Amino acid sequence: MTSSMHKNTSHHLDPVLWATDCLEFTPDEWQEEALRFTGDKMILNCCRQSGKSTTAAALALHRAIFFANSLILLISASQRQSAELFRIVTTLLEKLPDQPRRTENNRLSLTFENRSRVVSLPSSEQTVRGFSGPDMIICDEASRISDDLFYSLRPMLAVSQGKLLLLSTPFGKRGFFFHEFTNDNDYKKITITADKCPRISEEFIKSELEVIGKWWWEQEYFCEFKQEVTSLFTYEEVNNALDYTIEPMEVN
Repeated sequence: MTSSMHKNTSHHLDPVLWATDCLEFTPDEWQEEALRFTGDKMILNCCRQSGKSTTAAALALHRAIFFANSLILLISASQRQSAELFRIVTTLLEKLPDQPRRTENNRLSLTFENRSRVVSLPSSEQTVRGFSGPDMIICDEASRISDDLFYSLRPMLAVSQGKLLLLSTPFGKRGFFFHEFTNDNDYKKITITADKCPRISEEFIKSELEVIGKWWWEQEYFCEFKQEVTSLFTYEEVNNALDYTIEPMEVN
């Protein structure tokens, strides 16, 4: 086996080695864990500027290049956000020393010669329902995506058995992102707070507390799911008041 063939095989099997060799990207330890995850579902509950979008973009690009006929969907709460994640994908693509040929290349999607596609979509149920059998769905800023859209995405993976990646900072004790992260389920869950990110200084973290206040500081930089300040009852109080042993009344 030639050195080039061996490297291609190694890069196919190890996204971390590929990212390091070809993307000018040296992953943090948690990013290595995420890139090497081989399961079906993963949640990245990460602070702002931690590198979660770069990690997701690298996963999308690796899948598209090394697995022919793959469909990768990038979903965000707005078109601007999904376009930004797609821009990170194309930025990483431009770093490759040996770029795959593109048969389609526009502002929101690309197709490689191996017929793999990466498509960026806004949080629109009608738009998303036009696709079937994705091999990977990446929900960026998932805490801002509606529950309705998320529940319409899940059946798309039933036949393809594709991967589902949710990445976000928290946005209160509400919505599917909160419930999927806090419930006992089969997701791989990774939490990265600002103090664990080598690119965010301790001085900056401390200064932010004074500027934005404790509530936002704990949510944005320490990934805590905070109770909304306008809520009359806490999430725990409402949850504890429920009695699932009571059968609902039938109304004719």
